[in-house]
Amino acid sequence: MDMYSPSLQRTVAEIPLDLFDSLPRNDQRSKAGEYVAGLLAARGRKTLRNVAEQLGGQGARKQSVHHFISESSWEWEPVRRALALRTDELLGPRALVVRPSVVPKAGGYSVGVAEYFAPQLGRTVTGQQSYGAWLAAPAAAVPVNWQLVLSAEWIEDLSRRRRAPVPETGRALSPEENAGDVALRAARALTTALPVVLDAPGLDPLPLGRRFGPAGVPLVQRVEGCFRLRVDPLALPGHGELPLTAGRLVGALRQLWRPRAPLASGARSLSMAVPVMLPGVHGPGGRRLLVAQWPASDLSAARLWLADAAMRPAEVLRLARLAEVVDRDDRLVAAPVGLRDFAGRSFQGWHRHITLASVAHLAHVRAALGTGAPRRTALAPLLLGAG
Repeated sequence: MDMYSPSLQRTVAEIPLDLFDSLPRNDQRSKAGEYVAGLLAARGRKTLRNVAEQLGGQGARKQSVHHFISESSWEWEPVRRALALRTDELLGPRALVVRPSVVPKAGGYSVGVAEYFAPQLGRTVTGQQSYGAWLAAPAAAVPVNWQLVLSAEWIEDLSRRRRAPVPETGRALSPEENAGDVALRAARALTTALPVVLDAPGLDPLPLGRRFGPAGVPLVQRVEGCFRLRVDPLALPGHGELPLTAGRLVGALRQLWRPRAPLASGARSLSMAVPVMLPGVHGPGGRRLLVAQWPASDLSAARLWLADAAMRPAEVLRLARLAEVVDRDDRLVAAPVGLRDFAGRSFQGWHRHITLASVAHLAHVRAALGTGAPRRTALAPLLLGAG
């Protein structure tokens, strides 16, 4: 601890070591805590070599760190469940925010590497794609569950699966299945039900509704402006004959525009809410609420959300803003603790690294919030010393 700066000492002291109680051996529990401390202390990319150097760096130590992450037998799911419960206690979260992430990688040896479309980049990239579930409150957000996307190309290539190694239960899933799996597994770890905010434009709302509805989990899903919908004729007679893009609906129904509180940037904003029907679906199963918010000066910048029909527009907008909290904490905390830095090739190694990086993220948030958590306002910087 003496080699750390005072601020880093405070963060390392906030590592919740009891999250590793499920690990069967004392040496594994000790190594888990050391690995998280190494993630917090290392500068630059948090590779296994870089983390090992924070812990002594000798050849035997490096081999021990590699074995603990990539080849050991400890299970990450119990650690994630404990992480979710501890985060729930700390933050009093309002929602689970689910979002995809693509890490560009060259070559085909790292597990899951394939071509994926990255909405945040607006193009197709070669890399690893995953879905993360974050517990989010206005003060902070912490990732608590992860799912690595495996393409059909990976699942069907036995030599690749053996090298990774990918479990026999691994299979290629649709984006909707990946997002649903990671969200509902995280939800089951909690003692109270939370809505899910799905910040992943391009996913089909119909199969997602079929999955979240029976589970009793309210869903707020971001959609693209080109997604086609019909105005619910029961709500606005005469407007629901033909499907229109969500973007056109927002622009056409100016009578529904309402002033809203300023955005995080301070810009004046407008919003709109309208009951809609999914195209080709009749009856209650197709009913949704379309909610949009945008800077008053730029309708093209509108964020569009589909929510369960019974939700109130103000509630949808409050939940949708939690996606901005995740964006911020992903940039200020998750990236610096190495959430995307795993350079190994194994399926197990990826899951163990990202689980312990999520614990490091929680330690950062605990140190930053201290006892002032309830008094912090949304979008306040969390990194120690960030200003």
